[in-house]
Amino acid sequence: MNKMVQTINNIITVKNLTKNFNGFTAVKAIDFKVKKGEIFAFLGPNGAGKTTTIKMLTTLLRPTSGKMRINGFDPLSEKNQVRQSFGIVFQDQSLDDELTAWENMDFHGVLYKLPKEIRHQRIKGLLQIVELWERRADLVKTFSGGMKRRLEIARGLLHHPRILFLDEPTLGLDPQTRNKIWNYIQRLNQKKQTTIFFTTHYMEEAEKMAQTIAIIDHGKIIIQGSVAELKQKTKTDSLESAFIALTGQAIRHEAADPLDKMRLFKNRRVFRR
Repeated sequence: MNKMVQTINNIITVKNLTKNFNGFTAVKAIDFKVKKGEIFAFLGPNGAGKTTTIKMLTTLLRPTSGKMRINGFDPLSEKNQVRQSFGIVFQDQSLDDELTAWENMDFHGVLYKLPKEIRHQRIKGLLQIVELWERRADLVKTFSGGMKRRLEIARGLLHHPRILFLDEPTLGLDPQTRNKIWNYIQRLNQKKQTTIFFTTHYMEEAEKMAQTIAIIDHGKIIIQGSVAELKQKTKTDSLESAFIALTGQAIRHEAADPLDKMRLFKNRRVFRR
């Protein structure tokens, strides 16, 4: 009975998930679960295995071994059901700049085989929610970065997914736009009980928004729990300090973002105790 309840309450279940690339193991037998309706942060340095994991969860990459369940479905044998279960906002912008906001949304709805009347009703509602209804007939190439991000989130929600995957949803946006986007996401989670699975390099976002956090490094999940639990286990006073304590101070890849370098400098005090 307990096992049944546990399965019902988890919308994502991962067991011994592994991915090899020509002798290199990018993801190493990881286990984790995401509860229905929670906001789950999947954190890690560059090259830690985050993107590879997300690609496996969203049917874009076949695992070498292990098991997954997304909304009760197997991403390997039930791809269509899994794809209907989630929406995704990629780190890199994936809108068609030569189409209008409405056309981008409408094309997405056609791909998901939504009936025209339902599709158009949802498009109007979502564009109003993200405050782009007045710009529906404008080409996306005229939009700011924040407007494009809001449109991508609206597009990802068009087919009413149970899970929304967000890969660096606020990367490169100003603080005001970041705050507005997170307000939309939080409202969506609270009103619709949509499960949010996101990655970010902004630790303050994860600390403020996530109910559960998993940190992956070198292909392995090294810790999972609430913000309070992570800080307690690392004896630190912020999620950012806990993250640095767990993953080390070395910057990953020479092309690290200047923001990462600033954070490294800021947190060096953690390692001088």
